[in-house]
Amino acid sequence: MVWLRRTTHYLFIVVVAVNSTLLTINAGDYIFYSDWAWTSFVVFSISQSTMLVVGAIYYMLFTGVPGTATYYATIMTIYTWVAKGAWLALGYPYDFVVTPVWIPSAMLLDLTYWATRRNKHAAIIIGGTLVGLSLPIFNMINLLLVRDPLEMAFKYPRPTLPPYMTPIEPQVGKFYNSPVALGSGAGAVLSVPIAALGAKLNTWTYRWMA
Repeated sequence: MVWLRRTTHYLFIVVVAVNSTLLTINAGDYIFYSDWAWTSFVVFSISQSTMLVVGAIYYMLFTGVPGTATYYATIMTIYTWVAKGAWLALGYPYDFVVTPVWIPSAMLLDLTYWATRRNKHAAIIIGGTLVGLSLPIFNMINLLLVRDPLEMAFKYPRPTLPPYMTPIEPQVGKFYNSPVALGSGAGAVLSVPIAALGAKLNTWTYRWMA
């Protein structure tokens, strides 16, 4: 049954990595940022931090080797950059979809696991918190380095966009003043239970395949 257990593990890893890519394509393009301004940044930060932490901690506990979470984040990054080629084939610029900065946050998760001598609970609580706190900060730096989202949204409208979602001038600061702080706070809170879920999925897989 060892082969079945390992196959199930690797299948789950691939599925989560592919889903993270699809989530990025749906929530990370210029249209989404332009339509909803900073609201989308908070939603995007939470979705990406939770998606990263559930797969990274699952993979890390599966191997038991610090550094595996960073390897998993690298896989997610490569998948997303390859998927962006589909948009390029449709005539969009290659940076139309913003690739999240997953790797530094995954490195913090690995460092937590290594520093606590492979303590699973410390990885869930401390590592999950660090991922949720850091990812919005790294992504804000990422966004500052790309071309103007609103200009790109008007120049390259998405063909599947419904009429009521046409790009509008963003109302920055209308609902809150710091999307990075809100994204980090919400991400830190939500990433911990999601990390626990990833760890529990690892345990359940061993039970199912026993």
